Amino acid sequence: MIETHAFTGRILCETDCQLGEGPSYDPASGKAFWFDIRGQKLHELHLATMTKAVHDLPFLGSVLAVIDAERQLIVSDQGLFVRHVADGRLTPFAKLEDKPQNRSNDGRVHPSGALWASTMGRGAEKNAGAIYHVAGERVTELYSGITIPNAICFSPDGGTGYFTDSALNLLMRVALDPATGLPTGDPQVLSDESGTPGDVDGAVCDADGLIWNARWGIGAVEVYRPDGTKIARYAVPATQSSCPAFIGPKADRLLVTSAWQDMDAAARRADPDAGKTFELGIAVKGRFEPKFAL
Repeated sequence: MIETHAFTGRILCETDCQLGEGPSYDPASGKAFWFDIRGQKLHELHLATMTKAVHDLPFLGSVLAVIDAERQLIVSDQGLFVRHVADGRLTPFAKLEDKPQNRSNDGRVHPSGALWASTMGRGAEKNAGAIYHVAGERVTELYSGITIPNAICFSPDGGTGYFTDSALNLLMRVALDPATGLPTGDPQVLSDESGTPGDVDGAVCDADGLIWNARWGIGAVEVYRPDGTKIARYAVPATQSSCPAFIGPKADRLLVTSAWQDMDAAARRADPDAGKTFELGIAVKGRFEPKFAL
């Protein structure tokens, strides 16, 4: 029996994203970032002052990584771009693949500074996507034939990677070279969620190695031990909870994005907070995301 917890947090941002995803936090600026993938927006929130900015994007962005104080890396349906913080200028950096029918989806920076980034069909076509390893400008395909890649995150020591295909609902683990973020073995099933409600979606791994996973379709964040044991479920007041991120000066708070994608008018009335961005309202032992190493 896992521990279940009612929602005790707050709405961090009232803007209802069609597909809120890819949240991250930059401790140097004190800002949280997340995307509305379908809306082609990058949301920026300064947590101390709650000052909000929304940046229009010329593509479907889904992942943001800090490079340094002046630059960020954005993963999109048109490839990887360097975003210049001062003016929002975008400079092409690298291509993941040459498949215009695909878009980017989940991704995260490994402790080595390399990036795992993923793609999927624009209509979630079966087996259309893949997961890639990006080291500088070198792009290596890791896994292909994935329908909806998600849950990409890494153990604190960089020795284990986690991911899923949400269409299969198998949370996977794979041994990695901590120095490079490249796999050293074959992926194994960590937790078989195929017979349970909701889809395994975005995830982060905390300082103790616990995996915090958003469950799309059931409005929850679930917590796993590194051995795959599920130990807790925290309610989120939006059915399509999509991805968590550690935020705050101590990385001890948890932000969760959500979406109203594919909801008709009746479904949206029944789920009035769909698409909003939340703070879970509990203390966590998070950690800051590594910077992407050029």
